Amino acid sequence: QEIIKKKSNQSLKGRLKKMLLGEKLPRYQRNIARYNTSDDSCDKTSLLMQLCADRYYISPEAFHTRTCTYGPLGTELKKNIIEQWTSAVRSRAYVFGITTSVQSRMCEESVRIVNVGDLQEILHQESLSKKEASQKIQTLMKASVSVRTSLLQGALQQYIQALELVNRTLPFGLAETGLCHHSDSQLRHSSGCSFEVTESSLVWFCSPRTSSQWMDYWAHQRLQWWRKFALGPSDFDMCNVVDEELKEGASHGVKVLYKFPWGLETLETLWSLGDTLLLKTHQGTCTKLQCRDGRKSVVPHVISVSANMDRGMLAYLFNSFQLMKKTDNKQKLNQRMVLKLHPTLTPVKVALDMGRGSSSELRQVCEGLFQEFLEAGISTWPGYLDTMSLSLENLHTKYDEMGVLFTVMVSESTLKGGLLLVRNRDTTIRETMHISEIKFFLLKYISASENF
Repeated sequence: QEIIKKKSNQSLKGRLKKMLLGEKLPRYQRNIARYNTSDDSCDKTSLLMQLCADRYYISPEAFHTRTCTYGPLGTELKKNIIEQWTSAVRSRAYVFGITTSVQSRMCEESVRIVNVGDLQEILHQESLSKKEASQKIQTLMKASVSVRTSLLQGALQQYIQALELVNRTLPFGLAETGLCHHSDSQLRHSSGCSFEVTESSLVWFCSPRTSSQWMDYWAHQRLQWWRKFALGPSDFDMCNVVDEELKEGASHGVKVLYKFPWGLETLETLWSLGDTLLLKTHQGTCTKLQCRDGRKSVVPHVISVSANMDRGMLAYLFNSFQLMKKTDNKQKLNQRMVLKLHPTLTPVKVALDMGRGSSSELRQVCEGLFQEFLEAGISTWPGYLDTMSLSLENLHTKYDEMGVLFTVMVSESTLKGGLLLVRNRDTTIRETMHISEIKFFLLKYISASENF
């Protein structure tokens, strides 16, 4: 099968990639040697993109395709962001998770899946006139399956069933995260993954009397959420949608934005939709849509909140990327690249490595700690299994670029007195800690960052 869609102008990210990747990028280790903080932001962008490829955040083909393809760490980072997003919107009572179909015949966007063989058969029939071929293609398109471009429609379709669940009481919400397919018209001025997008959605049903207050509440909450996990919160902002860009049925719209090196991009959009789309989805069943608002029976107003999680992940990567000055053993000033991702979001909290000593005994200690951390829910990188020997400085460089929060070194001191060497990514301070204290220290640190 093949996705059939209209041609569009090259997206902003496409132009950026073409500019950055017109020539094959050198390894970022060579780039950083000549990097100057006064250079154009594109240099920093190319460094970050290459680092993300080399440190398992994005797959190498992501440079040359317009699809979201992630490596192990990128997959884990995206999962952490989605979990936190879902946890935040479901922290209110009467917010329920749903799952809807990717395929929907109710989508009005011209994004459809057709069988490429059937299309080629029509195109290869030389006996057909242009008009006849066009009619056959139109018939084929009408018989094909529409692919959803947002999660809103699925939530609206499940409204009546959810209404019975809450005993016709307002407000309540339906939340979902899933894959959506965007048309070229939606992507013309956007960055991030082009066609397949992971979207997180909250559809909030509330009284017409209080819809404006709820719109303000969710707009404030969403901006604060994005800023909560940011190293530089001021790069996240909010603006109202201009009247010319309002979607069908919307009386008001708000965008949560991130300031990328190439400009502002929308991470999340909120729409105040009134009751228009709900009535349109359930035509002829107005009485079934009504619920209690005090003594009145009303059709609720709808507030839609939708976030592009792929672009959100890209925003956090840019926001956390830092070039730090450092002095090596020869007192030479160099740059140090660090992904200072929030402790809650960073894919790997701890890297376990072993120093000099009895390798078999040190490995047993490492394996015991590894299992203890995993059972406590602390994501851990088993560096002690790596057969490539690195100096301590190079090891810290590797883990800083991976965004690892702490490096725990097991050594001869551990075997003798139970002491570990613990290094903090953000402060680079190394301190000794007893092996019996390390798990509780890590849990306390991560928990404190979540509540900060």
